[in-house]
Amino acid sequence: MPEVRTDDAVLHVEIDGEGEPVTVLAHGLTNSSRELAAFTPLVAGTKVRFDFRGHGHSSVPETGYGFADFARDLDAVAKAYGARNAVGTSLGAGAICHLLGEDPARFDRIVLLLPAALDRVIGGEGFLRTASILESMPLDQAIDTLLSEPGRAAKYLDAPWLRELDLLLWKDLNATGVAKALRGMVGDVAIRDRELLRKVDAPVLIIGREGDLIHPAEVSRIMADLFPNSEMILLSGEEELVASIPTLVDRVGSFLTGSG
Repeated sequence: MPEVRTDDAVLHVEIDGEGEPVTVLAHGLTNSSRELAAFTPLVAGTKVRFDFRGHGHSSVPETGYGFADFARDLDAVAKAYGARNAVGTSLGAGAICHLLGEDPARFDRIVLLLPAALDRVIGGEGFLRTASILESMPLDQAIDTLLSEPGRAAKYLDAPWLRELDLLLWKDLNATGVAKALRGMVGDVAIRDRELLRKVDAPVLIIGREGDLIHPAEVSRIMADLFPNSEMILLSGEEELVASIPTLVDRVGSFLTGSG
């Protein structure tokens, strides 16, 4: 598999498709490049998926797990493959916003899926507890413990397939690296000044959902107001999100190619 080397990390990369546009895809915290693997074959052009530092098959530096560091990973991969489009989920969306705060013209088209962070601190006791579980238990036991927490277990009762999806997303879980990432993110912000995003002229598609405590719908609404050329799709909850996947894939695909 290809990789991108920075001054402090070796990043695992996977490529789907060929030609234009070239899109870099940045996954969420605790996940890996596997997160959007099922989506990329349905989108035109070259899709560059990668694992952030400490995640999946990428290396695990001793330090450097804030938004600025994850943004450096994203920037390095995008530059290596000439990506001018960017798609980010949760942590990935925050890393994109961090880069846009430094360079508003960094990307030509941007998709933010379930954005979770802006200029307010994130993390807290939940992040630290998850990090402690990953550090203190064998991997299989740690994953089972996390998936058995009351909040997750309640969701699985109504939709058992969600547990299988979580297991798939964590198949490449790097317990040591993810624990470092969780601890490094506590108290951090994606961008110091949200007003910087008003300087971004590129089209931005924001997809959020109501009732998501980790990815508050309010963050999506704020971003839709900040970006001058934005479109927001706000879904009523997880059930509508799942039901809308085919439509969302079509919309994202046409958005990235500028065809709709």
